[in-house]
Amino acid sequence: MKEQNKEKLLRLIDDNAKLTNEQLAVMLGEDAQDVAQTIAGYEKQGVIRGYKALIDWDQTDRNLVSARIEIKVIPKGTMGFEEIAYTISQFREVETCYLMSGGYDLALTISGKTFKDIALFVAHRLAPLEPVQSTSTHFVLKKYKQRGQMMVDDFKDEREVTSL
Repeated sequence: MKEQNKEKLLRLIDDNAKLTNEQLAVMLGEDAQDVAQTIAGYEKQGVIRGYKALIDWDQTDRNLVSARIEIKVIPKGTMGFEEIAYTISQFREVETCYLMSGGYDLALTISGKTFKDIALFVAHRLAPLEPVQSTSTHFVLKKYKQRGQMMVDDFKDEREVTSL
């Protein structure tokens, strides 16, 4: 596969993982077999870590609460940021874990059945970890855009206008 098409291939897959190798080949002007081999190589190398659908859970009967948690940590002894992030990432509730610059060190996205579930996770499992200095939890009330996709239909301003 041409070198300049490799990044294009990854962007296409990131945008729509349901595209077939044949469709990708046409879009890139490449051979479908070359596309398949390149994708297989990326999967083996760990460049492509998985394929996941973007689901609007608000459109279903499944009720989940999501939260963004900002964490300040103090690395101690042999436990640096990498080890702390790895440890926290092992909790099943943690969907994302990022090392950040700025006012806090780690940013998590977690989900639970209720606000209380998330609060208990923070209080009983996250905050007691020795390196954790402080946490700040922000509950997600509505998702407007996720992974580059709009999660709401056309905006309609339904506020009532009153005259003074």
